[in-house]
Amino acid sequence: MYPAELVIPMAKDLTEYGFKGLTTASAVEEILDQKTGTTLLVINSVCGCAAGNARPGAKLAITHSKKPTNCVTVFAGFDKEAVDKSREYLLPYPPSSPCIALFKDGSLVHMLERQHIEGRSADLIAENLKMAFDQFC
Repeated sequence: MYPAELVIPMAKDLTEYGFKGLTTASAVEEILDQKTGTTLLVINSVCGCAAGNARPGAKLAITHSKKPTNCVTVFAGFDKEAVDKSREYLLPYPPSSPCIALFKDGSLVHMLERQHIEGRSADLIAENLKMAFDQFC
């Protein structure tokens, strides 16, 4: 587990931008079990690709004219209970930090794993997510 003083500023990068931070399994269930609407889930991380690519890409994406009903985040290595529960909803994808997932009406419809984030620009990640928003939101 990472120390709070390391994680909190990185988590705020999304929560201060409008993402709701989820810290418990029940909070994750409450959001991801919704059978109507769309939810963008970011599994945040302390790694460089989260800071340089995933978080900025997610923030750029939600400025799009079409966007998810809910934007939420959990933090790997810190919000263990919430991350573990989130990963159940991401099956059959293996655990990946960071990652970004879009749910529609309670079903996973779009997924960006770490391999799709690492080495790609925030703009490219945002464009990928915007195309998914256009299709599903």
